[in-house]
Amino acid sequence: MKRSILKPLALCLCALLLIGSGAAAYALTNGSQEEAKAPRTVSAVQETEGQVNSKDETVYVIAGADGSVKKIIVSDWIRNTLGDEALYDQTELTDIENVKGDESYTLGSENTRIWDAQGNDIYYRGNIEKELPVALSVTYRLDGETISPAELAGKSGKVTIRFDYSNRQYEFVEIDGQKEKIYVPFAMLTGILLDNDVFTNVEVSNGKLINDGDRTAVIGIAFPGLQENLGISTDVFEIPSYVEITADAKQFSLGMTITLATNAVFNELDTEHLDSIGDLSGSLGELTGAMGQLMDGSSQLYEGLSTLLEKSGELVDGIDQLLAGAEALKNGLGDLDAGASELQNGASQLYEGLNTLTSNNDSLNDGAKQVFETLLSTANTQLAAAGLTVPDLTIDNYAEVLTGVIASLDEKAVYEKALATVTAAVEAQRPYIREQVTAAVRGEVTAQVTEEVKKQVTAQVTEAVRDTVAQQVIYAATQMDQATYEAAVAAGMIDKATQTAIQQAIQQQMQSEAVLQTIEQKTAEQMASSPVQATVSAAVAEQMKSGEVQGLIDSNTELQVQKAIADNMASEEVLSQLAAASEGAKSVIFLKTSLDSYRTFYLGLQTYTAGVSQAAAGAGELKAGTGELKAGTSQLYAGAAQLFDGILSLKNGTPALVDGITQLRDGSMQLSGGLKEFYEQGVQKLVEAIDGNLAGTLTRLRATIDVSKHYRSFSGIGDGMDGQVKFIYRTDAIGS
Repeated sequence: MKRSILKPLALCLCALLLIGSGAAAYALTNGSQEEAKAPRTVSAVQETEGQVNSKDETVYVIAGADGSVKKIIVSDWIRNTLGDEALYDQTELTDIENVKGDESYTLGSENTRIWDAQGNDIYYRGNIEKELPVALSVTYRLDGETISPAELAGKSGKVTIRFDYSNRQYEFVEIDGQKEKIYVPFAMLTGILLDNDVFTNVEVSNGKLINDGDRTAVIGIAFPGLQENLGISTDVFEIPSYVEITADAKQFSLGMTITLATNAVFNELDTEHLDSIGDLSGSLGELTGAMGQLMDGSSQLYEGLSTLLEKSGELVDGIDQLLAGAEALKNGLGDLDAGASELQNGASQLYEGLNTLTSNNDSLNDGAKQVFETLLSTANTQLAAAGLTVPDLTIDNYAEVLTGVIASLDEKAVYEKALATVTAAVEAQRPYIREQVTAAVRGEVTAQVTEEVKKQVTAQVTEAVRDTVAQQVIYAATQMDQATYEAAVAAGMIDKATQTAIQQAIQQQMQSEAVLQTIEQKTAEQMASSPVQATVSAAVAEQMKSGEVQGLIDSNTELQVQKAIADNMASEEVLSQLAAASEGAKSVIFLKTSLDSYRTFYLGLQTYTAGVSQAAAGAGELKAGTGELKAGTSQLYAGAAQLFDGILSLKNGTPALVDGITQLRDGSMQLSGGLKEFYEQGVQKLVEAIDGNLAGTLTRLRATIDVSKHYRSFSGIGDGMDGQVKFIYRTDAIGS
């Protein structure tokens, strides 16, 4: 009766392939650098001949939905086991790029490259146009009729997806006196994720199904050419050379598929232990023992998952606590947002009030001027009544005119002397007055410059922190550095969902309290640093030199000098000195003193109105700042609300998580049963299949292993270098 390898056999071989290939399928989404981190086994060459340099090669095949090749990218890792300064490599690749270091190479003849390794490993990748050792063909049928991938998108019905693998890589080997074609024994492992909303009643030949409730993982395995290599009749034992999936589809759409091709399984076998039938029997005994260990391991897996299910309650409690914290954070930020709104309203009211005062500045100044002019008119009348003929008094000339009158009435020129004395004393203090005015102006300039520099430093620190957060999130999610991740995105290796999740994770990290505190701390450190302080000082010095600031200092200094002279002339000390003046001089002196007092008020009013104008301008800036603050607190509150909603969704999803762990535990129990079925129906039937021609099968198996070990590279390999190669095919999605 015709026999076929059962699904449990496929599951076991899948596990064997993943172990032997060094997690090659994981490398498709994580790049060659992550592949370099995967554990490697020491090759037979290293064990028997001592350490040698080796080359691990991964060939990425970007294919259409039908398996047709679009592009081939090769990633190579030369392991410099001997620590050589120069590595001699051979490769057919073009557009070679060193992906991990800055080592360079020189070209030699016949595609050789001499790397200036300096004792380091070399990681590089490139492109190639070359026939693949195994051709992949994917065909589709809908309700029994062949259909193209483009036509199949969105259709419904009974769908069949078939993966055919054509082995092109072989050697001619002499067996029993005849030249026979022996293929390199590639194991082909194909994986697909099927959406359970689209696909039901899924079946697979030569494979295994794993259903988590939302999606069904389909894993199929085939060994193209191995049937011919071993010379076993398909009537006795059929080694699969294809994988076929059938399902009922509703509005067909399919994501990408991944196929791993590797001969590493056979490379690890030692032909020296296959020299006799007894050795083969012993090997089968070892296989039986290994199956016992696998079945024991599956039991341990079941026990571990049972423990995980028991601990899931603690996870649910932790999520509840996290939800409570997120709710408190949301409420607190809501209060902060309300307070920012009140502050914004208060700043608006202050701005409006100061604007109202500013609008009255001209009226106040004009009114004070009219009063001053009225006082001067009255003084003109009094002087005329006293028989004194003088020019009409004005704001600008009254002091000079009255000083002349006083001089004419006081022979001893008491007033002039007092004025000269006061003026000289005040002028002697002019440098000090200017210094005080300059210090006040410098304080205002320093505050403005410091604020501007702080904004720039904060922006730079935020950008630097964002880069660090992005690198950490990318590495945590993909185990890649940022440059490799961006290259993988550009090559189409990272799906949109992963990219979006990474960007959201980065944004959430940037909004976290820890990151915000880090930004604030680093900004404060930068602001306190010598370079930044030097920058502030230089900017302040430059501002202080400007014509506008110097003009302001000059005008304020002169105003303070004149005010000090007027104050001193009105002081009791000066008035007592003038007591000796004539009665007429006293009257004029009193008149001038009164006018000087009013002039002091007049100048003070002008200073006040100028200050109100500046305060109004500052209130305008405060109003704008509180508006920005309100916008920021609104964003924070919105983010906290989203965080709360997300954690709430996580909490709502915990029952599904517990259900999933339960299903996984039940699945591990099924795995244990499947391994037992594999032992009974797979291993035992394999022994039966070769029992009739054990010697011939042994010879062909030895030849197959030898041919497998000869195939070490796809793009080329240096002389004397050990190597291994694997191929990863990725087909395009259909209708998604």
